[in-house]
Amino acid sequence: MTKQQMMEELRRHILDADVAPALRTQAIQLVMGDGNLDADIVFIGEAPGKNEDEQGIPFVGAAGKFLDEMLAAAGMQRDDVYITNIVKYRPPNNRDPEPEEKRAFWPYLLQQLEIIQPKVVVTLGRHSGAYFIPNLHISTDHGKSRKVKYHEQEFLVVPLYHPAAALYNGALRQTLIEDFLRIPDVLTQVAD
Repeated sequence: MTKQQMMEELRRHILDADVAPALRTQAIQLVMGDGNLDADIVFIGEAPGKNEDEQGIPFVGAAGKFLDEMLAAAGMQRDDVYITNIVKYRPPNNRDPEPEEKRAFWPYLLQQLEIIQPKVVVTLGRHSGAYFIPNLHISTDHGKSRKVKYHEQEFLVVPLYHPAAALYNGALRQTLIEDFLRIPDVLTQVAD
């Protein structure tokens, strides 16, 4: 079975299991992820927003445009990486995902990572970061990679600020760009 087939089977399983039905009924569609299933880097946000829900692709709004700019600055493009969220349905009114919603989707996110087998997981924002790194303080931990183990999987996780936060807070913008530009170096260290 190819990675594409495994990802499609996982998508069908989420739909068949009716994960987070309260969210599903308010969303247009399930937003699994987008990008290269053989990627060395997976970016994980918190949940789809309005544009993502409409298009079925993560990070396509203003935060996505900023993410694309940072990828280009770091010598990457969307086709090089895989982008997803912990929660696969848009929360109403773009509210933060609830703890039980993140818990419901967490096993499926781990299965996505099992399929892709990335070398580096980059979390975008505190919601996804805190799931990989308990007691995460994004203000002090951003940009600092650490190894995290779940079951049989070990990940090198780099928590970053969410691109949307940098759009609303200009002071975070440069910090996020600087952290982002170090990602290729982190990847090189893993490959060594």
